[in-house]
This record gives sequence, structure tokens and C-alpha cells, in this order.
Amino acid sequence: MKIKHFILFPLIIIMFCSLNSFGQEVSSVNITSFLDEQHYNRAINIMAMLLVGFGFLMVFVRKYGRSALTATFLLTSISLPLYFLIKSTGIAGAESEEITKMILSEFGAASLLIAAGAVLGRLKMPQYLLLGLLFIPFYMLNEWIVLGNGFGLIEKGSVIDTGGSVVIHAFGAIFGLGVALTMTTKQEFEKTIEADATSDRYSMLGSMMLWIFWPSFCAALVTPEEMPHTVVNVILALCGSTLATYLFSVSLRKKISIADIANAALAGGVAIGSTCVIASHTMAVIIGILAGGLSTFGFAVIQSRQQKWMKLIDTCGVTNLHGLPGLMGGLAALPLIPGISINSQLLGIGITIVVAFLAGIITGKILPIFGRKKEAYEDSEEFLEVE
Repeated sequence: MKIKHFILFPLIIIMFCSLNSFGQEVSSVNITSFLDEQHYNRAINIMAMLLVGFGFLMVFVRKYGRSALTATFLLTSISLPLYFLIKSTGIAGAESEEITKMILSEFGAASLLIAAGAVLGRLKMPQYLLLGLLFIPFYMLNEWIVLGNGFGLIEKGSVIDTGGSVVIHAFGAIFGLGVALTMTTKQEFEKTIEADATSDRYSMLGSMMLWIFWPSFCAALVTPEEMPHTVVNVILALCGSTLATYLFSVSLRKKISIADIANAALAGGVAIGSTCVIASHTMAVIIGILAGGLSTFGFAVIQSRQQKWMKLIDTCGVTNLHGLPGLMGGLAALPLIPGISINSQLLGIGITIVVAFLAGIITGKILPIFGRKKEAYEDSEEFLEVE
């Protein structure tokens, strides 16, 4: 019996070692599967932001709701495969895993929708598609230069912009301004952008969808360890901007403006993007409050003066929701992140501004070649009327 025990003992040890090795392999597989599942969930959440959030946010124009939703559908549908195609060539940096590439392409689509918001209601449907075809290569060029060491201008990883305050939000807004600057006509200046209670309610629905899923946007590619802190920071920043929007809106306008609430309330999510991983919860709230106040001031005071000074119409006010808070978020990283490369951060912001504005102007010169919309902010020119 004892001899049998001695024979079995090494076999048992071998078996347990094998089980342990198997457990490690399973554990490794489980971790990979878990990460893929988390990325998938966030990718789907971002897709909801793109189609439902952005789509319904832009239906505030009373007679342009069907066009706004259709344009959102088309812009998303053309930008995702185009980003995939360009990324797959290796021209715009190293190849990424499929689900990561999908999330990056969704970031590009979000920036495109921001840009389209500046000229919403003044493009024909084919022009929205052309806008997407022109925008994505410019967006990826800036992304490569600022974040991927393109042309060796900025060391990779030295620009802090986790949630895309600069390369997604500010880029899209400034690009849109460049397009609007070259495309706004005298007739469009004279036409009022009409909204009513129903279109405003749908716009609020879109805003709330964006609010709900914004944490997934900022935390889409962070590590599992960083995810909880990032999510909480984004929610706190959004709470801060929402409260600040209400207070500033009432103070500046004497009554609540639904346009302020639907838009500026989201400014905290825009501004916290750069520092969402590293900022303390207190700083997240402060950034949100500052962004909400800045954005509301933009809608209430700056926008009308901007139209007269720059001779353009920013239909959705992307300057105030994405442009100014996005740049603020990029600059907020300077005092908040220890050891940050100040030169790289400022250079990244500067390059983004220049590339976006010049690319927008070029695009704005090309789009009118394919005709102009006869009646701005109207569905009837391109849609069958419902009997």
C-alpha cells in the first residue's frame, strides 16, 4: 500500500500542476474575453450616442427633423467604413485590433457629426456624404500627427487627451466653422432658424441620451483599473455643467433657455475628456461647472457676435458646446497632470486648431461645387411629403 502511495504521489503533483497551468490559460482567456466584451459594450453605447444622441439633438430645427436624422444616419454609415479602410492601409499609423479600431472609427464619426452641426440645414444629402468623405482623412491626419507621432512633430503619448476634448470635439467644431465660413450665404443670414416645443423636446431626448452614455465614450479605451474613476469623473463633470447651465441661463436670459439646457449641459463631458482618468472628483466637478458656464455664455452672448464678426452661421452652436469647452479641457490638463509635457500639449492643441480650420475651409470650397440647397432648414426639397 505504501509503495502505491509513493507511486501516486508524483502523479497527483503532476495532475495539480497541469490543472494550475490549465487554470492560468483559462484565466488568460477569460481576461481577454472580458476586455473584448467591455470594449464591445462601450462601442455599442457610443453607437447609441452617434445615432440616437446626436441625431435627436439636431432635430431642434422645426422643419428639418427628417433631414437631420437621415443626415446623421448617412454620416455615421460613411465614416465608420472609411476610417476602417484608411486605417487598414497602415498610412495613418499602426494597425489596431478590430474592436479598438471600431471604437476609434466611432470617435471619428462623432467628430464628423460635430462638424456637420455647424452647417446643419444648409447641405443637400449628397453633400453630407461628400462632407464625410473629405472630413475623415483630415481627421485621421490630425489624429496621427498629434497622438501618433506623425512627421515626428510630437512624441507619442506626450499629448494628454484620453476622451478627445481636443482631437475629437475641438477638431470637429473648428472644422465645422471653417466650412461654415466659406459656405454661409446672405439668404441664409436672413432666414430664421425655427424651433417649437415639439422639436425642442426631441432635442432634449438626444441630449439626455448623450448624457447617459458619455462615460462609455471617455472610458472606451482606458484600462479596467482606470475605468471606475473615469466613469465617476465624467458623471460628476456632467452634473456640474448641467447645474451651471441652469444658473447661467437664468442669470443671462432671465428665463430658462431650452437650447442652453439641451446643449451646454453636455459641456462638462466635453471638457473632462482630456483629464478624465487623472483628475480628482472635486476637480471633475469644477471643470464641469466652468465648462457649463463657458458654454452657456457662448450660446447667450458670444454666438450672435460671432455671426456678425465672422459672417457665418453656426446652426447647432458647435463652437459653444464642443469648441470652447474642448480647448478648455485640453488646457486644463496643464495644471492637473504632474510631469505633463507643456510644450507637447500646447503644440498638439495648436496643430489641431490649424489643421481643422484649414481643412474646413478647403472642404467648404469644394462642397458648393455640387450645388446648393435652395431652401435652407426645410425638409420638403428632398423628402416625399406625408399625406
